[in-house]
Amino acid sequence: MNGARLLTLLPTLHTRRPLTVIGAAVIDIIADAWTLPRRGGDIELQQQSVNIGGCALNIAVALKRLGIDASNALPLGQGVWAERIRRRLAKEGLSSVIDAVEGDNGWCLALVEPDGERTFMSFSGVENQWNADWLSQLRTPRGSLVYLSGYQLASSCGEPLIQWLETVDDVTPFIDFGPRIGDITDDTMARIMACRPIVSLNRQEGIIAAERAGLATDTRTFGEAWVNRFSAPLVVRHDKDGAWYFSAQSSGVVPAFPTTVVDTIGAGDSHAGGVLAGLASGWPLADAVLLGNAVASWVVGHRGGDCAPTREALLLAHKNV
Repeated sequence: MNGARLLTLLPTLHTRRPLTVIGAAVIDIIADAWTLPRRGGDIELQQQSVNIGGCALNIAVALKRLGIDASNALPLGQGVWAERIRRRLAKEGLSSVIDAVEGDNGWCLALVEPDGERTFMSFSGVENQWNADWLSQLRTPRGSLVYLSGYQLASSCGEPLIQWLETVDDVTPFIDFGPRIGDITDDTMARIMACRPIVSLNRQEGIIAAERAGLATDTRTFGEAWVNRFSAPLVVRHDKDGAWYFSAQSSGVVPAFPTTVVDTIGAGDSHAGGVLAGLASGWPLADAVLLGNAVASWVVGHRGGDCAPTREALLLAHKNV
């Protein structure tokens, strides 16, 4: 059923709403770890790869491969990591409106355990130095979608980003708070939610969000209460159990697409990229979440974070499903 609906939708995947992606481009060093190190321990890792990543870059690549146009605001510095990122963007046919700033881009080490779970250790760079001058360079027409990551909102550069968000007219923010949701103060969260963003959370982040808001933690009750309180849509990702969506118009759960999990790096970003692609095409939230599920399913079935599918690959994969 999912596959048939997806095949009907994919030919209509075209940019109908302006979209701006704000966030980070960083280096991901990915290594296999038989277990996480204990305090004071010393373990040997096996390097898988050195990838160009970052939540916003992953989303920019996913959108490009799905045929969706976006304005990408991914700060690029002047160091060795920045140059590597710049070459990768060029290879994908992408560029950033924030380029050649002082300093280098950050990097992170991702440890992948045998079951595919991943743990990140991050080193910050220019991607977390947002300021009013950079933000003044962004052009967001009325009706735009604007992607933001919790990594930037929870960092020291979060304040100028939120101030900017509070001043732009007639845009729909799409925010994936990620694991930093617990680092955002209550006052800051209230300001963010006053902008009525579409929020995407995984299962664990949903529980954190529910508890800090004083809401029930079962997904259906939490989602309905979230919409009532904030008048803003919510997506809660449950991995192999699909994804819930809630809005003032409708709510429900979209089943996941079957896959064999190889590793989960990029799963949340790829899901967000799929949802954004659907929303930018004018699809309702339920159909956008369906596309997010399909893209995430593809990504977790392939090793490494750099494996977002093209629209043609999705068509082929689900043709006989």
